[in-house]
Amino acid sequence: MVKETGFYDTLGVKPNATPDELKKAYRKLALKYHPDKNPTEGEKFKQISQAYEVLSDAKKRELYDRGGEKAIKEGGGGGGGGGGSFASPMDIFDLFFGGGSRMHRERKGKTIVHQITVTLEELYNGATRKLSVQKNTICERCEGRGSRKGAAQTCMSCHGTGMQVRVHQLVPGMVQQVSTVCHSCQGQGQRINQKDRCKACAGRKILRQKKILEVHIDKGMRDGQKIVLHGEGDQEPGLEPGDIVIVLDQREHPLFTRKGEDLIMPMELQLVEALCGFQKPVQTLDNRTLLITSHPGELIKPGDTKCVWNEGMPMHRRPFEKGHLIINFSVVFPQANFLPKHRLKELEHYLPVKMEAEQQDSMDDDLYIYADLEDCDFENRRRHSRQHYYMDEDDYASAGGAQCQTS
Repeated sequence: MVKETGFYDTLGVKPNATPDELKKAYRKLALKYHPDKNPTEGEKFKQISQAYEVLSDAKKRELYDRGGEKAIKEGGGGGGGGGGSFASPMDIFDLFFGGGSRMHRERKGKTIVHQITVTLEELYNGATRKLSVQKNTICERCEGRGSRKGAAQTCMSCHGTGMQVRVHQLVPGMVQQVSTVCHSCQGQGQRINQKDRCKACAGRKILRQKKILEVHIDKGMRDGQKIVLHGEGDQEPGLEPGDIVIVLDQREHPLFTRKGEDLIMPMELQLVEALCGFQKPVQTLDNRTLLITSHPGELIKPGDTKCVWNEGMPMHRRPFEKGHLIINFSVVFPQANFLPKHRLKELEHYLPVKMEAEQQDSMDDDLYIYADLEDCDFENRRRHSRQHYYMDEDDYASAGGAQCQTS
């Protein structure tokens, strides 16, 4: 029993959620509320990241389940630091989607994450999708300098670092250092006169451009799998280009459900098919037709599960190996009175003998209480019970109390 469910509610999962369910919930919410997509939802993005940081760590999750958020803050919540310390939401996001840690980002441009919806057919057969992205690219005209060659000057306010350090005295003998972006050069470390700025990028060194990328979806890829396009992300002068991470989101299929490398489907049989055999066509995800066959005498019972070997999903990077097609059977019985009574007697000759027949003949009819079967209507039964309850309550109320007698 968990003490509180706040973090679980933030991710929209139950307290007994599996690690895979936590990952899926975080992936969808983080992409939805990322500041690049929803600039006004920064606080929501932070809450989602903190919830996932705690629940994805087995020890922190156990601590949270026992003592709630208070126990996390008092016991050293995250980032390896002291109590109440959480990692940066962007660090969690980048590590989850393969963008690296904060120190790695300092040497690399920004990672861009996109989610694309794919069908089960595309995951089965493989596909190529085109993706239009907007990204920062280094200005070709000035080669990322922002000005003509030699025109940029080192900022004297920050001495080319792009950051300014200010010292504040809190109390006598105690000071605090605060690093802020240099206001003179806007963190660039250089100052460029207006007349020397590049006309193409206006001195920003980068341009916002649209690019069409091809995304290759391999056979056997899974829902939630990430495809990393290295070096296709944002570019910045002096940094390695960032990556683009594509996250696959599988659309629900009307017939098949995927479980690992297996495909699961339901199949409904008439009673005669279950008893006497059948042949039913099933169209596969690559447009072949399987003739599912049950030979006469092979009884299929309601709830039976059968499988067809090597007709499941292809294995990723081993597309010639496949899982199984698993079929869950249900049997539809005929309507009441589908045969006249004399024909039912004929049908009995072909079915197994009733086990209780000899016992019934040997017993006296007076020992039986005959009970007919009826359809169960639980809704009417509940409604009748409520009416009966209110009626009894009214009867009880009218039975007591003082009565006046007049003469």
